[in-house]
Amino acid sequence: MQQRTQTEKFGVKTGLLLFRLPLVAILSIFYVVTSQAQEQGASEFQSIAQSWVTQASKNALPAGAEPLRMEIVVGNIDSRLKLAPCGNIEPYLPVGAKLWGRTRVGLRCIDGMTRWNISLPVTVKAWGNAWVIKNHVPSGTVVTEANVVQAEVDWAEEANSVLLAPSLWQGHMSTRVLNTGQTLRQGMVKPAQVFQAGAMVRLVAQGKGFQVSSEGQALSAGVVGQQARVRLDNGKVSSGTVVDSRTVKIDL
Repeated sequence: MQQRTQTEKFGVKTGLLLFRLPLVAILSIFYVVTSQAQEQGASEFQSIAQSWVTQASKNALPAGAEPLRMEIVVGNIDSRLKLAPCGNIEPYLPVGAKLWGRTRVGLRCIDGMTRWNISLPVTVKAWGNAWVIKNHVPSGTVVTEANVVQAEVDWAEEANSVLLAPSLWQGHMSTRVLNTGQTLRQGMVKPAQVFQAGAMVRLVAQGKGFQVSSEGQALSAGVVGQQARVRLDNGKVSSGTVVDSRTVKIDL
């Protein structure tokens, strides 16, 4: 009987010790548990967004496009959000957003007591080879192979398309100052005017297994890659594609 009383007393003392814990300590324990639950939820949202964006980015690449090494970083949701449990979360791309560079991906609950809709910040990087300016190129300068070098860059760093094929930039004129390290992109160069109307040029007619050339006078200014009209010595006028400052080519 005495032993039982001592045990009961011990239990009472133990209970008193628990109740005597400082309020700050109790709140701290509650905060840790709550934070861990929120972190698990945030981690799940990031995982869903990561998987969806990875697959969607691959599907968005055109057939036959240069293989790119995708790197996707998903940010956190706002820690102040309190979201109800959801049985099915659907990721989607918000209106106006692109799977390129800094963007956002949406997550919406479609199976839960409370429907909710949130978005997460996402950074999509697409690493691949491209042409990079290796030395300073003044505005209005014709760009050649001597001005560029191939390097791995983030295609998604800017919205403008990468100029991958040499025909898209070689012999073209820079529209602005191009600095060392810049990736050649759409809008940075334009076809160069290489001769004026009235200039004497060589008209080359090329077909399967043969090539014929003759001299003529340009009736229009010559811009690389564009059409120009040439009058031959016999008075005949032909049109062809400007190749360089002396050549207009006709494909037969």
